[in-house]
Amino acid sequence: MYPIVKMNIQELREKFKEPHHLFTTSDEITLFIREWKPTSESKIGILIFHGITAYSELYGEVLSKPLTKAGYSVFGLDLRGHGLSDGIRGDYPSKERLIKDLCEVISFIKEQKEKLTILGHSLGVISAAIALNNCMEKIDGLILLSGARKVREGVYKKPGLLKTLKILFSSLIFPSKPVITYYRDGITGLDDPLRNFNYTLRFMRILNAKEVTFPENVDIPVLVGLGDQDEIFEIDAAREFYEEIPVKNKEFMIIKGAKHAEFPENSWNQLINWLNKNFK
Repeated sequence: MYPIVKMNIQELREKFKEPHHLFTTSDEITLFIREWKPTSESKIGILIFHGITAYSELYGEVLSKPLTKAGYSVFGLDLRGHGLSDGIRGDYPSKERLIKDLCEVISFIKEQKEKLTILGHSLGVISAAIALNNCMEKIDGLILLSGARKVREGVYKKPGLLKTLKILFSSLIFPSKPVITYYRDGITGLDDPLRNFNYTLRFMRILNAKEVTFPENVDIPVLVGLGDQDEIFEIDAAREFYEEIPVKNKEFMIIKGAKHAEFPENSWNQLINWLNKNFK
């Protein structure tokens, strides 16, 4: 397990001076939503759901900057227990609570914007699919980046029997205690105290790619993208995932030179062209 750094999240939020929203959920938890604004006010919003270990700020320079430059308003949600949002680090109490959090935040942003596109990256692809199944009427477009069902062979090491039993036993007694360490070769950000690397078993079960489904009556544009240097997923696996989505208006994008969470400059030209075609 990586050491869990104790932080005063409320104090860190108070020091944050850039545009943001503090959203109070129906169970009185504060969720942190960053906002990146274009030069001119936009009626079109893009809401980013972050990947595992991450939080919204990490998408600022690499993704939100080119999107706002193209004229779009961009928001980034810190999931409960991540970044500057409240909650037990690396935990979610239930799938029902996750659904409420996602749909309540979507409703909040949709009150401000005429059109809203959800952009899920990595683990955020699962969050995006869950949102689509539960509040589809408020979603006008879907962008799924760096996601698939099948992982490359050898990326993650399976825990041994003894470790598995310890995880199960501990989770039965203390379900809110992080007992699973997220690790893969080449992982970055270990020195960032706002990143999570320890998770509860129930969090990993709630946000499980094997459980992802798409509703049959989807009638919105969908873009699926993967870097050709992605360390976790192969292009063929991402294409298989793309083919599952029951939408006529969909496109598949290969991002040249991009890794799972590292994107070269000018990675987003195709994405911006797709947005312009569907929403401007």
